Amino acid sequence: MASTTDFTATRPAGLGRRILRSIGERLTHFMELQSRADQIQRLQGKSDAELARMGLRREDIVRHVFRDRFLI
Repeated sequence: MASTTDFTATRPAGLGRRILRSIGERLTHFMELQSRADQIQRLQGKSDAELARMGLRREDIVRHVFRDRFLI
């Protein structure tokens, strides 16, 4: 049976950091998507007149919210 020191000696360097970084990146991505979904929902709740004052049309809400991510 391998001891803890044997395991750490054979484990690739930085594996724990890479795993934690990957988890952090996925959580960040999830939170960003959730935030954008909330923004879309708030804009969808506005009247067409309110959207027009903001320079938006209802069909452009998703494009507006994701404008920094996609060239659409």
